[in-house]
Amino acid sequence: MKLTHTALVMMACCVTGALAQDKMPLKLELPPPLFVGTPVPVKLPNLEPTREGKRPDFLVPVGTVNLAKDKPVTASDTEPVVGTLDLVTDGDKAGDEGCWVELGPGKQWVQIDLGKPSKIFAIVAWHFHAQARVYHDVIVQISDDPHFASGVTTVFNNDNDNSSGLGAGKDLAYIETYEGKLIDAKGTKGRYVRLYSNGNTTNKLNHYLEVEVYGKPAQ
Repeated sequence: MKLTHTALVMMACCVTGALAQDKMPLKLELPPPLFVGTPVPVKLPNLEPTREGKRPDFLVPVGTVNLAKDKPVTASDTEPVVGTLDLVTDGDKAGDEGCWVELGPGKQWVQIDLGKPSKIFAIVAWHFHAQARVYHDVIVQISDDPHFASGVTTVFNNDNDNSSGLGAGKDLAYIETYEGKLIDAKGTKGRYVRLYSNGNTTNKLNHYLEVEVYGKPAQ
């Protein structure tokens, strides 16, 4: 039986509508902005342009949740300069004194154990955002190996000159804001999420307020 052009268009619309209904905008609880006064201009060769207006909606499958909440955190710096590692997943990203962990200078990482292999759609990271600063060599990886020696997928890398030794990345550096950095994880499967940084444009230290990992446990 031949289908008319109109029938085919209607079928395509129904399929598109059904697919759209399976996804929803990712809803984030954002802290208040903390910038006070005029931000100091940041000049980097690979800096993303300033966005005007609200961040566009990011769609995730229905049922997606923050898998990182209160999950255990480890780090390359076992004795943080300030704070404790549990602050990375405690849900507080306001940026007030005492709600961030400060790791030593140079390349450092924090790692979240989600507890089980999961399908990850988005990762949102908040560094120190009370000042317009850029954190260098931000690299985000997912793996089932806690040592990240094998089966590693890199979902974000703005180390454009490979100064951290993990490969040159093509993502853009960005100025920290209260919105955090939303990274498309593209449904990558893994149990562990590791985030690198290598100092910032204000000092050589590394700061983490919060990391949220949105996904579903893998089937």
